[in-house]
Amino acid sequence: MRAIGWVRGGRGEVEDDAWGSVLSRIELDGEQFGPEAFAGLDACSHVEVLFVFDQVDPDAVCRGARHPRGREGWPLVGIFAQRAKDRPNRIGSTVCNLVRVDGAAIEVSGLDAVDGTPVIDVKPYLAEFGPGGEIRQPTWATELMAGYWWRATPD
Repeated sequence: MRAIGWVRGGRGEVEDDAWGSVLSRIELDGEQFGPEAFAGLDACSHVEVLFVFDQVDPDAVCRGARHPRGREGWPLVGIFAQRAKDRPNRIGSTVCNLVRVDGAAIEVSGLDAVDGTPVIDVKPYLAEFGPGGEIRQPTWATELMAGYWWRATPD
């Protein structure tokens, strides 16, 4: 597998919360792709971005269970029951707002990946790929996500 491009801008450091107002760019690898790779994407409001948590030390990868964010008040749950960055293949996936297409780059908001992160795929978010039926999740996950997409406002 090879990166198709990289995250540019946005945050330079990994943080746990307030990703909703982060604006960043995804620039395609010019040796592999030209602007035509994004042709028609501007008809969509959202994109799903798959990326590599490349700053996670492979030796720190969790292969069992852990407390989300290390908080012992939350239950011990398996790595596949949470969306932690220290997962076995270190792959992240986020649905973001597509701000605009700019040649061989796109601008997005709400991408929880830092500057320089390798991007392995960009897909249009289509409503028909969203979940059907009622969504169920544990209380600890709702608590964890309470500030995750919080949008910082300018001073």
